[in-house]
Amino acid sequence: MYTLTNFRFFHACGRYIACCLTAVFILDFMLFSGNVNAQEYGIENLRQSGKAFSYVAKKVSPAVVFIQVEKTVKNQPMEFSSPFGKGGPFGDDFLKHFFGPSFPGQQRQFQVPQQQQRIVGQGSGFIISKDGYILTNNHVVSDADKVTVKLEDGREFIAKTIGTDPHTDVAVIKIDAKNLPVIPLGDSDKLEVGEWVVAIGNPFGLSHTLTVGVVSAKGRSSVGLADYENFIQTDAAINPGNSGGPLVDLDGRVIGMNTAIFSRSGGYMGIGFAIPINMIKAVKKQLVKAGRVIRGYLGIVIQNMTPELAKSFGLDDHKGILVAQVSENSPAEKAGLKQGDVIVEFDGKTVEKVSPFRNNVAFKKPGSKQKITILRNGKQKTLSVTIGELPDDEFSASGEPTQSLNKLGLTVQTLTTDLAKQFGLQDTKGVLVTQVTPDTIADMAGIKAGAVILEVNRKSVSNAEEFKKIVAQSLKKGSVLLLIKEGRYSRYVVLKTE
Repeated sequence: MYTLTNFRFFHACGRYIACCLTAVFILDFMLFSGNVNAQEYGIENLRQSGKAFSYVAKKVSPAVVFIQVEKTVKNQPMEFSSPFGKGGPFGDDFLKHFFGPSFPGQQRQFQVPQQQQRIVGQGSGFIISKDGYILTNNHVVSDADKVTVKLEDGREFIAKTIGTDPHTDVAVIKIDAKNLPVIPLGDSDKLEVGEWVVAIGNPFGLSHTLTVGVVSAKGRSSVGLADYENFIQTDAAINPGNSGGPLVDLDGRVIGMNTAIFSRSGGYMGIGFAIPINMIKAVKKQLVKAGRVIRGYLGIVIQNMTPELAKSFGLDDHKGILVAQVSENSPAEKAGLKQGDVIVEFDGKTVEKVSPFRNNVAFKKPGSKQKITILRNGKQKTLSVTIGELPDDEFSASGEPTQSLNKLGLTVQTLTTDLAKQFGLQDTKGVLVTQVTPDTIADMAGIKAGAVILEVNRKSVSNAEEFKKIVAQSLKKGSVLLLIKEGRYSRYVVLKTE
C-alpha cells in the first residue's frame, strides 16, 4: 500500500527524469541548429585529429611504394604406384598372399617430372633518397627473380636488390629514377608507449591504405621473426601486403618498418610488429656500402638472469645477464670474461636482458674498444674488450634456425599462459603458430595460424628457441615430423624440403 511519502518521492523522481530528458533534447536541437559551440562537445578536437591524420597521409603516401615480386619454384616430383604395386587398391599383403613376396609389378612406380612454377608475391616499401633507394623487408624480396616497384603516380620500375639482411629482415632495393618523393626518417629511441602512429602500405594489394593506432609496447624480442629483434608493437592494423611499409609518427617521420602481425586467422587481430628505424639505419648503411652487414662479436653464450639463478649465485637481485660459456680465443676470453660472470653494464648502458645486449654488441664496429662491467663472486669489476667480427660460420649458424622456419613458411612463438587465454587454448605447453606464409611448405601441409605444435620428431617442445633449433637440425635430413593440435584434435604432419 503506497503512502503519501512514497507518492511524493516517485513524483519527484518522475519530474527529475522528465527534466533531464528535456534538457538533452534541447541541447541536441541547439547543437544541430548551430546554437551550441561544437568545441564544448569535443567534436572540434576530433576534427583536428582527423586533419592531422590526413596531413600525414598526404605527406607520406607519395613516397610509399607497392612492390610485386616474382620467383620460380620447383614442384616436388609426384609418384604414382602401379595398380599391382604397394599403393594398389588391395595393398601388398593381399597380393603377396596369392603371388608371393616377388609378385610382378611390386614397387613399380611412375614419376611425373619435376616442374617449375611461377609465384607472385607482394609487399610495400618506402623511398629514402631522391635517386631511388627504397627500404623494405627481406622476406618481401628475398630470392626474387624479378622485383617491380609501382609508385603512387602510376609509374612502374624494375628494381635492383642492393643488399638483404635476413637476420633483421631488412632489405635495400633501388630503382633508376630521379627527383623522387622522399620520406624523412625519425628517431625510434624517442618513441613513447601510447603515442599515435600511422601505418601505410598495400594490404591485400589495396594500394596506399592508411590505418591508425598507438604504440602498444617497445623492445619486443623472442617473437621468432628474426635473429636480432627489438620490435615496436602497435595496434594500428597491419595485414598481409603491409610488410615493408612505414610506420610513421604524426610529423610524418618513419619510426619503424611494418613487418608482421600476430594473428590466428591470417588477418589483423590488434597486434602488429615493426622494426625500429634506428636499427634499420645501421643495417641500411652497411647494405648500401657493402651489400652485407658486418656484426660485432664477443664469443660468449649468455642467458637472462632469473630470481632463482640470482639466488644460487648469491646475488641480491636478478639484474644483468649471465655468461654461460666463453669461447676459446674469443674477444671475451682475451678481455678476461669467465663463465659465471654477470654482465651488468656495457658501453655505459645498464644491461638487463639478453636481446638488447646482443643487438648492441652486433652493431658495434669490429676493432672498437668497449667497457664491460661484470659481477664476479659478488664483486664488481670493469674490463676493456676489443670487439671482434662475427665469423661467417657462427653468422650462418646463428641465422640457421630462423632461416629454416622462413623456408617452411612458419612463424612461431612460445605459448605462454597469457597467449593460451587470448587464443582460448587449454594447453600452455608447446609453441604457437602465429603466421603461415601463403604457398609455402607449411601452408600446403594445411597448417593454420593458431595451431599449437606439441612435438618435433616425437620430442616435446616447450619454447620457440628449442623448436627452431630442432627444426634446423632436422631439415638437414630433408624432413621434419610435427605433432600439432588444432582445436580439440591433434595430428601428425611431415614437412619435406627435398
